[in-house]
Amino acid sequence: MRRLTLAFLLTASTALATELPVRSVTLSSAGLAQIERAGEVPADGDVTFRARTDDVDDLLRSLIVVDQAGTVEGLRLPARDLTGEAFRGLPLQPEDFDSRARLLSALRGQEAEAGGARGRIADAAESEQGLRLTLVTQRGLTTVLLREGDEVKLVDEGLAARVARAAESLAAARAADERRIDIRLRADRARQVAVLYVAGAPLWKPSYRLLVPPMGATPPAGSPTAPTAPQARLQGWAVVENASGSDWDRIRLALVSGEAAAFRQRIYDPITVPRPELPVRIAGAVQVRPDTGGVPIPLPAPAPVAALGGRAFEQSERAAPQAARRAAAPDAPVGAGIADTANPAAGASAEASAGRVAFVLSEPVTIRSGETANVPFLDIRLPAERLWWIQDLSARSPLQAVRIRNTSQSTLPDGLATVYGAEGNEAGVFLGDAEIRAMPAGDGRILAFGRDRDVLVNQTSTTNERVARVALRRGYIALEMVRTDQTSLAIDPRGARGPVVIDMPRRPGATPRFTIVSEGDFGLRHEAMLDGSPQTLNLAYERTMTQSLPLWDSGLGEPILLRWQNFDVEQNLRRLPGGPGTMERLQEILARTPENVPGRADLAAVVESMGELRRLLDDARMKQRTYRSADQVLQRARQAAEDRTGPELQEARRKLNAASRDAEQAGAAADQAWEAWQRAVIALMQRGS
Repeated sequence: MRRLTLAFLLTASTALATELPVRSVTLSSAGLAQIERAGEVPADGDVTFRARTDDVDDLLRSLIVVDQAGTVEGLRLPARDLTGEAFRGLPLQPEDFDSRARLLSALRGQEAEAGGARGRIADAAESEQGLRLTLVTQRGLTTVLLREGDEVKLVDEGLAARVARAAESLAAARAADERRIDIRLRADRARQVAVLYVAGAPLWKPSYRLLVPPMGATPPAGSPTAPTAPQARLQGWAVVENASGSDWDRIRLALVSGEAAAFRQRIYDPITVPRPELPVRIAGAVQVRPDTGGVPIPLPAPAPVAALGGRAFEQSERAAPQAARRAAAPDAPVGAGIADTANPAAGASAEASAGRVAFVLSEPVTIRSGETANVPFLDIRLPAERLWWIQDLSARSPLQAVRIRNTSQSTLPDGLATVYGAEGNEAGVFLGDAEIRAMPAGDGRILAFGRDRDVLVNQTSTTNERVARVALRRGYIALEMVRTDQTSLAIDPRGARGPVVIDMPRRPGATPRFTIVSEGDFGLRHEAMLDGSPQTLNLAYERTMTQSLPLWDSGLGEPILLRWQNFDVEQNLRRLPGGPGTMERLQEILARTPENVPGRADLAAVVESMGELRRLLDDARMKQRTYRSADQVLQRARQAAEDRTGPELQEARRKLNAASRDAEQAGAAADQAWEAWQRAVIALMQRGS
């Protein structure tokens, strides 16, 4: 391989750069990592480290430099488009660095010194003896044969420096997924310097191992030191991935759980602001028209007004989340009766703040770049109780579950728990998986991990209504009804004993008539104790409803104005007070209204009045039918009188007079009966308040 030295003069900084190692990492559940780098920096020394290109946006917005003895001049790093910026304005392209002949050929016309000659580069070509470089000098062309180790020096130092930076950019571009960060400091002595920043990171994922007591477990009797309730052992493990691009060698690791706001903003990318474009104004061309003599000159039209349009641009900036913080739950000794699993090598210290908790490992952790680790961060004992849990009322068997309470001083984050038995036949046996939602200190959770097929559940539903109050109002009866919807659960535990928890839905407007131990997203929670024998639990809701029963159909108008002659009574009989249906409905309500219901006496009086109205209505209907029969006789008599002559006419007129008297008397009787019914209706309508 042939080697050629191109001496591109570049003024380099004489400051020493110290690469700071990672000393501390705090992983947040917001998908961020607070990284702390620290180390000793000499006087007038700078700080450097490498970061993933995708992390530069976060780094630029969150970087903090801790230097008690120095000052910060600023941060430098290559541009996002490193190669494009380095080659901008150069007579070179990245592919020109493929060979020395191609590189020198791309620099044609540039003044250079090589092999004791000086001139402008004309051509370069490889040969068996070496590289033949042709230079244009004051006297003509000269060819220089360059062997290994010979130097070509560009006379233009500025160009040489730019070519050197272009070469450097090519080297950096080969690792396009990371950038070198240089922080320039100024100090008169060596000291400790720390750099903190926040960057994106994979979520740390908690998982739990939960060892639960058996169903029906009770504290040991007769022991003054025995716990007041059975206990479960909860161990927390965290899956941690190092995707930072740097090794974590014996770092301080903290795992934060909280709901911090986290945003991204592309501040590493160059952003150009669009602007309105205005045309270049130029003088109009001079045009001369020949004079054609005097002609009338029209008035000039109004000149149009040119409108210059612009666009408003709005830029929003979101505040970045603060760096993550720390907390943990204290260790507790493993008590009697809990399976003796291995303790973690190191506990976690407890630090907490509002709305967040961190678990800080007390011993250093080493995780190489690209590795995944699973580290224990929690080992505590919690009060626990095995129970059955019914979430779905139609399920044939309840869920197996355990109720735990967080007696630590910090919140337990979300995670999946693998549940094992701790005693008896269940010792060391996998029982199922359970989801633990974030559990604040002092709070409790029910964790379901399977279904108990040995316990049978059967559900039935019934609905009934009862009258709670009757009120007589003007024109209607107001009923206050109580509707009861009851769910009955027949549970056969087949000899097993223990509590059962039932989650019932909320029903807006209904009042539950069962004991509620808690409310939440699950609805209303009820709890009962099963003693081993079949048992039926009745869970009822009551809803109060009002119902109005009108005593008069408002579509008929005012009762006093209703004329039977202009109204088909028989066709509208069910709409009339006393007609079929109304009284029977009231009688049915009265029959199922207990004696002690307020207003029942008023209802009974209305039923009695309805009976009288029916009698009056029937009498009016009968007399209306009598009148219609008499009227038909009258019509026939009138027709007969018109058809007869002579002696027969006298007899026909006599019958006509008699039919007329009968019809008049029947009509008067029908009117009187109808008016009696109307007066009774009006009297009933005027009752009540």
